[in-house]
Amino acid sequence: MTFELLPGDLYGYEGLLTDQEKTALTNLRSYLESDVRPIVNGCWERAEFPEEVVRPLAKLGTYSFGWPETRPFANSAVFRGFVALEIARVDASVATFVGVQNGLACGTISVTGSQEQRDEWLPRLASGEIVGAFGLTEPLSGSDAAQGLRTTATRDGDLWRLNGAKRWIGNGTFSDITIIWAKDTADGQVKGFIVHTDAPGYTATKIEGKISLRAVQNADITLDDVVVPERNRLQNANSFKDAAKVLRLTRAEVSWAAVGTAMGAYEAAVAYSRERVQFGKAIGGHQLVQDLLVKSLGNITASLAMVVRVSQMLDEGSQRDEHSALAKLYTTARMRETVAWCRELFGGNGIVLSYDVARFFSDAEAIYSYEGTQEMNTLIVGRTITGQAAFV
Repeated sequence: MTFELLPGDLYGYEGLLTDQEKTALTNLRSYLESDVRPIVNGCWERAEFPEEVVRPLAKLGTYSFGWPETRPFANSAVFRGFVALEIARVDASVATFVGVQNGLACGTISVTGSQEQRDEWLPRLASGEIVGAFGLTEPLSGSDAAQGLRTTATRDGDLWRLNGAKRWIGNGTFSDITIIWAKDTADGQVKGFIVHTDAPGYTATKIEGKISLRAVQNADITLDDVVVPERNRLQNANSFKDAAKVLRLTRAEVSWAAVGTAMGAYEAAVAYSRERVQFGKAIGGHQLVQDLLVKSLGNITASLAMVVRVSQMLDEGSQRDEHSALAKLYTTARMRETVAWCRELFGGNGIVLSYDVARFFSDAEAIYSYEGTQEMNTLIVGRTITGQAAFV
């Protein structure tokens, strides 16, 4: 199977990948086109997640490329970014599922778990045997999670008792385990726990009525005296700073997904511009339509350059919070512009699900907001520029 550059990769950044990485990406792209793209509009409309994709994506290594215990071959952060992009350019909901499974669930255990915990849980998550979720956001605590977390953890010998609530938890209705972040009542520090979702007192309820990422199964979670053994407390998660280490990595991955979402809308718009005829010729031959496409490609190209560099810095060991924060706020803003321009190109057809662009347009709104709002990421970068924190 021949590797081909994506239409939205005008400067050929995929050419930076090794031959092995290109082969893995080609295999993933083939599966997405043959098995995922045909079903995603229906899943989006029904607000159902296609659980049948979980195991095939695992066989392609999608949940394990980043972690030494499970990754199928040595690979770069740039390659792992392109994996997120490839999935998002087909469907942002599936990309979000993978981001939770690999980045937030596997990532948290890899970054903050003991070696024993990594050995126990990462292979099971990587194989798709179990599904993971990540519980940080709460009904009354989102951007202020560092200070405003209300879920509590109280130690009782070799057990912990968790009480509280979580909201917007992706994969939350069908996960087997959820990483729960809670404030220790003894020292006031935020700690992480691997919680079995069948534990007594744990309840997950699907959030209904969404207009974005409808196939993602977001849940409201309540924790009513849920008992967790000490062995399932993440041994290296002892403050919110440890949770932030995970978010720095996943925030960069969300940036890649934002580029992929913009690219998916752009590809749909290019195809439509070649087939839709108005005033006697394909609309791609009209100047104002070309203007929309060129502006879209410019946004995608600039964003792709930024995320490639951020991932290179991760490989070099030089990536910091402000790097991933700037990438997230910039790429999601450009994505939002791009999907709007692409939807505009379709006219009335742009609000019909079967043309794909409506799904990208709607899904962009959630990506714009999650894993750090524009405002919070702006303040992270602003602190670096000025040396002064302006969060409150």
